[in-house]
Amino acid sequence: PIIEYEEFVKKDNPDDEAVSDTFKLTDKGKRKLALRYEFTFQLKRMSKNKKLPLRIYNIGPVFRDEPVTGNRWRQFTQCDADIIGADLKDVAEILKITSEILTKLKIKNFTININNKKLLDEILDEQKISNKKQIVREIDKLDKQPESEVKKNLKKYNAEKILEIFKKPEKYFERYENYKDIKEIREICRFLNIKTKFTPFLARGLSYYNWIVFEIKSDIKETITAGGSYPINGIQSTGISFGLDRLELLSKLTPSYKKILIISLDQDKKAVELAGKIRKIETPCQIFYNKPGKALDYANSCNIPLVIFIGDEEAKKKKYKLKNMNTGKEKLLSENSLLKEIKKLN
Repeated sequence: PIIEYEEFVKKDNPDDEAVSDTFKLTDKGKRKLALRYEFTFQLKRMSKNKKLPLRIYNIGPVFRDEPVTGNRWRQFTQCDADIIGADLKDVAEILKITSEILTKLKIKNFTININNKKLLDEILDEQKISNKKQIVREIDKLDKQPESEVKKNLKKYNAEKILEIFKKPEKYFERYENYKDIKEIREICRFLNIKTKFTPFLARGLSYYNWIVFEIKSDIKETITAGGSYPINGIQSTGISFGLDRLELLSKLTPSYKKILIISLDQDKKAVELAGKIRKIETPCQIFYNKPGKALDYANSCNIPLVIFIGDEEAKKKKYKLKNMNTGKEKLLSENSLLKEIKKLN
């Protein structure tokens, strides 16, 4: 549901920034409610008593009560893919799905940054740094703010020395116990032809992430999508979230709205049957009943490339008249030949 009890929304992560940005409201019964800010917290309810591993996806509107900026909105469509009961191979599968989606949308030159929050905790413990929750929040701003600004904030906690560790080569991190998971996930990703970048300061803002986290950046360092591993009802899980509106802005894919127009000349039943077959081959079409002159004007105004006529003569011959609106040429075709011709549009 879009509307939830406020208590359920903020139950486990009341201090998270996203939770504090939820739209809050009160109904006529004076119950405290909130608009859904994401899907992950709802998985607790959705995944109960289900066989594991459970693969699940969600698409729908989410809401954030925050200032509207260039790429941030108060309402947007979010697309999630999650695996409840996940190991490192499942994390790699999520990254593979992500890579394929971005490639199909013709979004190029993206970087998949990964880290292990357990490794980050291990480094902080080694450096005897307290106030870990606040330190992690500051560290996570490294790719959003100048390093000097982050360093200034870390000095308040006597933790600025951590920045020098993050600048060290990847081989340096092999000394840490929790680096082994980074090494393994990157090996799996290489096998799957997924390029990844180890980013030791990556933390992700939501506190429920407890293991592998990832963030996909564009070539201008803008976050495209992100996700990570988290527990659901005590079960290790992993998932990714896409903002559909942001993907639309970044995508270089030009949508194609080519259609077929069927003109029925007192052959409505046959027109409806043919439309069903055309839609089965994933080609949009519509029917115009009688008035061929108006139908052709409509086809021209909508840039519809192909028009099919079904009249008494065509019905007798068990053929269809196909007109190419670009060339003006017409031909009689059997149903099979007609469908083959239409498939060429896809």
